[in-house]
Amino acid sequence: MSGKENKIQLSKTASHLPEHGPIDKETGKEVLLSLRNVDITFGKGDNAVRAVKNASFDIYKGETFSLVGESGSGKTTIGRAVIRVNPCANGEILYKGVRITGKIPHSLDREVIRNIQMVFQDPAASLNERATVDYIISEGLYNFHLFENEADRVRKVEKIINEVGLLPEHLTRYPHEFSGGQRQRIGLARAMVMEPELVVADEPISALDVSIRAQVLNLLNKFQQERGVTYLFIAHDLSIVRFISDRIGVIYKGDIVEVAEAEELFNFPIHPYTRSLISAIPIPDPNLEKNKLLFTYDPSVHDYSTDKPVLTDIGHNHFVYGNKKEIEEYKAIREKNVPLKSVTILTPEEMAAFEKKKEEESSEGQEADVTLPPLHDTGNVWYKIGSFFLPPIGIIAGLIFKKFRHTRNAKACFRGAIAGLAVIGALVLLYLLLLLLALL
Repeated sequence: MSGKENKIQLSKTASHLPEHGPIDKETGKEVLLSLRNVDITFGKGDNAVRAVKNASFDIYKGETFSLVGESGSGKTTIGRAVIRVNPCANGEILYKGVRITGKIPHSLDREVIRNIQMVFQDPAASLNERATVDYIISEGLYNFHLFENEADRVRKVEKIINEVGLLPEHLTRYPHEFSGGQRQRIGLARAMVMEPELVVADEPISALDVSIRAQVLNLLNKFQQERGVTYLFIAHDLSIVRFISDRIGVIYKGDIVEVAEAEELFNFPIHPYTRSLISAIPIPDPNLEKNKLLFTYDPSVHDYSTDKPVLTDIGHNHFVYGNKKEIEEYKAIREKNVPLKSVTILTPEEMAAFEKKKEEESSEGQEADVTLPPLHDTGNVWYKIGSFFLPPIGIIAGLIFKKFRHTRNAKACFRGAIAGLAVIGALVLLYLLLLLLALL
């Protein structure tokens, strides 16, 4: 976020993590994690894909920061970069003010692994099917020697398995013997037994039944209250995110387009993409849902050809992505302090008129589609070959194709026929030349 680098003193090189992170002078809160102009790229050269572009935001200690956006927007890519799985092409990630991206000392790397844990989206794929639950949960304890003796290890494992709602007798079983919700509890126990300060929760409830989702969310909330855990919660369901988050970041195709406190974001969704996400939240009342008018985001409304956009604070600790002209408009909207309406409920008559208008536009679009190239106008190579050996038929076929606007097929027939006629003409000339030579 622009300007924050100067307000927070950062220690960018260290071999160990400090006890506390830097303090944000604006909010007075401890900054646990900071992303500074992070770019993440996959592939090289012409095939390179820029999955995350210039991402910047802070996560304060003890809060739940949610990152939301549609599939493929870069949410999980950022989460995996935080745990040092995805490397950053540009920018840096700071944990307690210490850079943890790129090449870092081995001692610091171990501290980062110990302090930052991840709960994955698919609990079945993230658990070792050949290992017992006891070993899965204990693996981190073994790797970091976080127990005094075997009895201490068993005590810690049994305590955490009880806290996530499972029984000690489950420790001897294998992951395939559990349901999806139980597997996610095992994944949560594996992360929490390390007593981390930051947990990256990558859509931990999206693969679960609705009734189980609430239980897992209650577990996450319980650990936060008891242990002061900080969450980077990755999700696409804004209806859940609103009630579990302190702050929310919205990402669209790799760009962080808006960051604000949860209620601030829902009351004042300044960026049009955020409004489209909020309008897509289902309404429990089927009658209202049926008459709801969705707000559709159109990226073409932005003109970034000359004036490039940046993530800017428009006041109220609310950051929005836009160019200078847009930021001025966004500030004016926010200063009015009138909550923005993202969901419009039409009356049945209005909805009927709206549907009729859509059908008319659709029929006009279908009529316009008649002028488009036909589906089977592919210019198949067999048209060239056939016309080459039978030029007269090829010319006739080309004329027919042209009449029905099969442009590619017509060209293929004409080219094949012309090539065939050229070869026939060359053979006739050669024959006449040989005949002339024979007569002489």
